[in-house]
Amino acid sequence: MDKFTSYFREAYDELVNKVTWPSWAELQESSIIVLISALLISFIVLAMDVTFNLGTSNLYKLVIGG
Repeated sequence: MDKFTSYFREAYDELVNKVTWPSWAELQESSIIVLISALLISFIVLAMDVTFNLGTSNLYKLVIGG
């Protein structure tokens, strides 16, 4: 049981005294960068999906004649 409590005591000590937490401004800046990146990647995937969908639709029309 000593090892168990020692582990949590050391983990708490590390989180409080050794970890460098970002400031509120740094956190906001990082969040905005992540949000913009996620939106950009989403739009790229959307464009790829629409392009592939149109391409396969046109290919099926040419092959099947529908």
